[in-house]
Amino acid sequence: MHEIPEFTELLKLLDERSTAFRAALQSAPDLSAPVPTCPDWTLLELAQHLGSVQHRWARVIAAGPSDTDPTEPEKEIRKTAPSEREALLTWLTEATRLLLDAGREAGPDRGCWAWWGASEAPLTAGAVIRHQVQEVAVHTYDAQLAAGVSEPEQVPGLVAIDGVEEFGVTCGTTNVPWPYEPALFDVCIVDGPSWRLTLSPAGASMSRLSDDDTDREAPDTSLRGTASNLVLALYERIPMDSLKADGDLELLERILTWDMEP
Repeated sequence: MHEIPEFTELLKLLDERSTAFRAALQSAPDLSAPVPTCPDWTLLELAQHLGSVQHRWARVIAAGPSDTDPTEPEKEIRKTAPSEREALLTWLTEATRLLLDAGREAGPDRGCWAWWGASEAPLTAGAVIRHQVQEVAVHTYDAQLAAGVSEPEQVPGLVAIDGVEEFGVTCGTTNVPWPYEPALFDVCIVDGPSWRLTLSPAGASMSRLSDDDTDREAPDTSLRGTASNLVLALYERIPMDSLKADGDLELLERILTWDMEP
């Protein structure tokens, strides 16, 4: 797999994307604007959601190792979120600060609870911060659309490249048996790294493909695009047909609709 950004770099990226999110919120003419990519939410509700998520995961990291969720649900934290713009921006800034401080205090290897227990992603503060970079990056795209930015910023380079792998490891791997015929599914960044999802009765595992391995078995299906488009498509912000898909397209549909619950 590609080299995961250093923990200090992940913290920096989290801070940068959170700042970009607040800038979109600050520039929006009206916080009641609908969010095209989150049809049930206004920009205000999107901001309250993101702030609640960051408040919550700061508490999860600070709680340390746990077999159960140590915090109240995000929707409960959201009830305390401000609705006036300046107060909301202050609250969002504080949420990011708490999350960054919790990450720095814990360090990347300290254990904590996370919802992805059946995946290959570790149950650590580092994995939580890595995922939160993607959370705020995608929601920054959402916020820019809602704020009326004519050309919303794409998910930036390193964030997007790591986002493809992070999504695959966290959301695409599991020890739950694949209920169909074994299959190979490749995800490829244009002019960048590629990964293979191996689907079998043992579940789904992910591995980085080497450019030197010319003798490897051909995939049943492959998906190719820019790193940003791959991330946005995987998180259902842009249509899958924004990407180039080859091979058994029914397999792609099965993967996208697969219920991984044990």
